[in-house]
Amino acid sequence: MTISIKWIIASFVLYLAMMIVVGFRDMKSNNSSGDYFLGGRQLNGFVAALSAQASDMSGWLLMGLPGSVYALGTGQIWIAVGLFMGTVLNWIFISTRLRRYTICTDSITLPRYFENRFHDESRWLLLLSSAAILIFFLVYTASALSAGGKLFNTVFGMDYHIALTVGAIVILTYTLLGGFSAVCDTDSIQGSIMFIGLVIVPIIGLFMIGDLNGALAANGVQDTKAFLDPMHENGVKISFISIISQLAWGLGYCGMPHILVRFMAVSSESELKRAKAIGIGWCGFSLAFACIIGVVGRGYLTTDLASIGEQENVFMLMIMKMFAEDFHLPIIGGIFLCGILAAIMSTADSQLLVTASSVTEDIWLGFFRKKITDKQAVWMSRAVVLIVAALAYVIAWNPDNSIMGLVSDAWAGLGSAFGPAVLMSLYWKRTNKYGAGAGIAVGALLVLFWDYIAVFDGKTASTVTGIYSLLVGFIASLIAIVVVSLATKAPDEGMIKDFEKVNSSEVM
Repeated sequence: MTISIKWIIASFVLYLAMMIVVGFRDMKSNNSSGDYFLGGRQLNGFVAALSAQASDMSGWLLMGLPGSVYALGTGQIWIAVGLFMGTVLNWIFISTRLRRYTICTDSITLPRYFENRFHDESRWLLLLSSAAILIFFLVYTASALSAGGKLFNTVFGMDYHIALTVGAIVILTYTLLGGFSAVCDTDSIQGSIMFIGLVIVPIIGLFMIGDLNGALAANGVQDTKAFLDPMHENGVKISFISIISQLAWGLGYCGMPHILVRFMAVSSESELKRAKAIGIGWCGFSLAFACIIGVVGRGYLTTDLASIGEQENVFMLMIMKMFAEDFHLPIIGGIFLCGILAAIMSTADSQLLVTASSVTEDIWLGFFRKKITDKQAVWMSRAVVLIVAALAYVIAWNPDNSIMGLVSDAWAGLGSAFGPAVLMSLYWKRTNKYGAGAGIAVGALLVLFWDYIAVFDGKTASTVTGIYSLLVGFIASLIAIVVVSLATKAPDEGMIKDFEKVNSSEVM
């Protein structure tokens, strides 16, 4: 084992130990399911902002997006543009109203919010939304575990399956112990590390290569002008449909349970205002520099990364070459590699916790109405975290799975199922439980159909049309909500009063 690898391993061990210590520290504060899943609504603005953005971006930010830009050029930046727009709109138009509504309706999960918001005593809306979370978060969590396996495989040459196992065990440990508080505290640390690495590494890389156009040409880019032109993708002029589909990624934000739960947990509206500024700023800079990594990496790395799996390692390989070979500062490289691990862990832990809350709070306690004590609820939640992680682990077992592909499918499913329902529940008082249920069902089923079922000559509808399933599902879900709500019974007086109370700022 070389000295460089020893230092990198030391950085990883120290980082992982710190995450586990946070989990043990927060374990004793979990006296009820409300503490375990929402931290008692005591998040400050800084932690809420970094936790929301870190749990949002995942390994996709440091692996999937740079890999796409590396392979296809700056025509892939439209995804980043769409995500930034979605982040801004989510913080401005969703965060405050959702926090008020969940306080008004005493809701600690998104499915429970839907049930309480629409006075659904039948509980079918609760079950429907919980099922959608279970299905799509399994895929989403698998993408994070897969990214962790590829990280350890690339850095240490460890067998992918062993690496996958190590990463899953560490994530499970602090999530099981500390719950929401531990997840948010670790996410804020992880968000800081991610941001520093994202900014510093491409700046140094750009300085070292000097002539970017010359470096790109030397590393196999035949048309550097097209590669650097946002209106070209893989050397070909990008289509209008492709741009719209990439921008459509931003629609997913208002339907992401692991992000929305951060809004619900902020301690006050003054802290929420602080969180908005921090969250939007972090997101803008991080997405911009993730795209720059893809461009600079294509010029900085002399090895051609031919396959999708290899392309998604561009940031890791840049760090290892830069700090282990060029500067001989492996301890710094280890810290920045921990930033990639941070991105992976910060999303996986949040997804596990949201899924566990759906099973425990919404299905077991909500739908089946099985009475258990607060302590039993916490331990049941931990058991669910373990089971969900095991299922996601099975999905992630195949190392050929694309991180970008897994994230794309899960993001589309969650965004289409919940985005329109959340938006209309906050801004259209005529929305009723029938409309909300129809929107959730139509959005989820259409994404599954578009991405997996509608196959033509071996290709899915998404591939054939070039239209991202989120765009199709989101629009269809919105239409379903409006049509079904208008065709069925109007909301009762209690729902109207709640709506007016929330919009009059009476709930703080």
